[in-house]
Formats: sequence, C-alpha cells, structure tokens
Amino acid sequence: MIIDISSVVTCENKSLTEKVQIELESFVSRLGEFPIIEKAPIDLQIANIDGGKLRISGTVDLAASIPCSRCLEEVPTRIHFDIDKEFRLENSAINDEEMEDIDYLIGFDLDVDKLIYGEILVNWPMKVLCKEDCKGICKVCGMNLNKGDCNCQRTELDPRMAAIQDVFNKFKEV
Repeated sequence: MIIDISSVVTCENKSLTEKVQIELESFVSRLGEFPIIEKAPIDLQIANIDGGKLRISGTVDLAASIPCSRCLEEVPTRIHFDIDKEFRLENSAINDEEMEDIDYLIGFDLDVDKLIYGEILVNWPMKVLCKEDCKGICKVCGMNLNKGDCNCQRTELDPRMAAIQDVFNKFKEV
C-alpha cells in the first residue's frame, strides 16, 4: 500500500494516522519463501515534529509459517515489532543522504509493504523450533524422529578419529 505523505512533510507539527492493511502474502528472502498466515492492520503514525523531523511509527503483529530448524515441520511463528523511524527534513524534503538507504520512501510516497518487509528481515527469528525438545531428523534416512525411531545406525564417530578408525579396520581384515 502506498500512502501520500506530502501534506505531513510540508506542514510543521502536522501528523497523520492511517490504518493500513499488510498486503504481503509471503516473505521471500535468501532463506526461502515463507507464507504469512495471519496479519493484523497497523495503526501507522506519520508526523512532522518540530526541529524539522519526519517520524514514522507503528506496531506490527503477524504470523508466518516457518520450518522447524531441526525437523523441518512447519511452525506458525508470531512476529511482533515496533516501527520507529525518524528522518531529518530540509526545505520540505527528506535529506538526500538518508534517502540513499531508504527504498520505501519515493518522493512523498511511503510504500508500507517495503517498510514492513525491511523490518521483518531485521526481526526474523534466528532459530524456530516446533517444541523445545525437538529430536530433529535422522541423518541417514531423513525420518522425523519426533514421530518415532528409525532402524538406522546412530553411532557417530568423531571425524578427527577417522585415521585411527582406518587402522582398526585394516587389522580386522587380517
């Protein structure tokens, strides 16, 4: 959604509050594509505060379907963050130096979805688990160990001891 903020930028001490729907259906990054399964409207406040600053603030609540880091089962994950951006205004325009880093403000148009995308990227969880004691998947057959045990051999040898294991294997052949 694009919001025209020209009336706020050009008038000192003016503010605007918009109830904005998140139009993002999924979050796409280098990690993959994650569907957004729940999203609440945002009360976005845009204000031209004294001293020549533009402030954009609001609170975002949404849920995305993210695979568990151990067993790869889809986990509905709540993502909550506050938006609090502030820019200097010079002669009724946003400072050019700051504009180089901002892709969600084009002239006097605020692209809310680009703003939210950047904030989701920063607030993305480092690790998602379906449950605290998730057993993960078998490294041999790929079975989800939370659903049951597989018949694979689970003894893992320390890779640093591989040379010694080769010596033992040679003596077994004799």
